[in-house]
Amino acid sequence: MTLIPSLTDRRSQRAGLPAWATVVMTTAAAIACLMPLSGCTPLVAGAAVGGTVLLATDRRTTATQLEDQTIELKVSNRVREQLGERVRVNPTSFNRKVLLTGEVASEADRQAVLRIVQGVENVVGLIDELVVMGSPSLTARSSDALVTARVKAAFIDAKDLSANAIKVTTERGTVYLMGLVTAREAQRAADIARTVPGVQRVVRVFEIISEADLARLQPPAPKQDAATSSSDR
Repeated sequence: MTLIPSLTDRRSQRAGLPAWATVVMTTAAAIACLMPLSGCTPLVAGAAVGGTVLLATDRRTTATQLEDQTIELKVSNRVREQLGERVRVNPTSFNRKVLLTGEVASEADRQAVLRIVQGVENVVGLIDELVVMGSPSLTARSSDALVTARVKAAFIDAKDLSANAIKVTTERGTVYLMGLVTAREAQRAADIARTVPGVQRVVRVFEIISEADLARLQPPAPKQDAATSSSDR
């Protein structure tokens, strides 16, 4: 394993809402679910629908996307089982490379987390951004969630960028960008993210592909139905 040092929602369009509104509203609901309140169940259904869209437009294979979700789940469960509540670790897996953000109580805990991740099946890379400090307040975590929503919305509004190809994670005002992108897309995404209110720093954790690779990864253009074409004439 290598240790690396440091959507457009069509339903919203039918409802007359801009694409970014769905991202912000979804994040606002997620922030509400950080509170000890009931009524968060509908988010699960929404996530399932959104996940279907992402599966279709993500540049990873469907198998890799599911594998990344499994890796995140395994890391979270094993860290919780072994270290309990004294750490707050957020694993984000993309193409089997795991970005670790969050806080730990000590250097010993940080090393323990790294060993846990290195022991998870199919992990091929690790980006360690953990810090030794106390956990942030709910207000700070909510602010990070809002920054993530704003960055995603900015990507959606950018017509020359594929928003679903980029995964966004925010920790204490630092925005981490992951994805399979070209050098041009990587620079464009970083430039956009830096302009978003609340962003203090942008860290690019991209896998760079060539323009030729990008062309091969693009879904084929839909074929025009012959009957429809005839009727139009």
